[in-house]
Amino acid sequence: MKKVITYGTFDLLHYGHVRLLKRARELGDYLIVGLSTDEFNEFQKHKESYNNYAERKFILEAIRYVDQVIPEDDWDQKINDIKQYNIATFVMGNDWQGKFDYLQDYCDVVYLDRTPGISTTKIKHDLK
Repeated sequence: MKKVITYGTFDLLHYGHVRLLKRARELGDYLIVGLSTDEFNEFQKHKESYNNYAERKFILEAIRYVDQVIPEDDWDQKINDIKQYNIATFVMGNDWQGKFDYLQDYCDVVYLDRTPGISTTKIKHDLK
């Protein structure tokens, strides 16, 4: 079984998120999402989510492309997650291009194009 992992906050879930999850799942047989915890968002990413971790996890688990959701507690857990879950492919949006190339020592690293015209930041801006 080829396992794929991606990470994110996935707040204010939109079609760009779902499209990324679909394309990530197509790269393997099993998709794990490392979901940023509320504490990680607040203290390390310096941002606040509209939905709390439990709500965001519930939503992600309802998406057919997602097989498992695990907590993302800090930036440095990725190597351990890759080893622990026997990950073949790490996936992120191309806005992170190059940031995770160091993981190529452990698995394939793929950066997917973002969906044009949509982002959580844009939604928040448009709602103001």
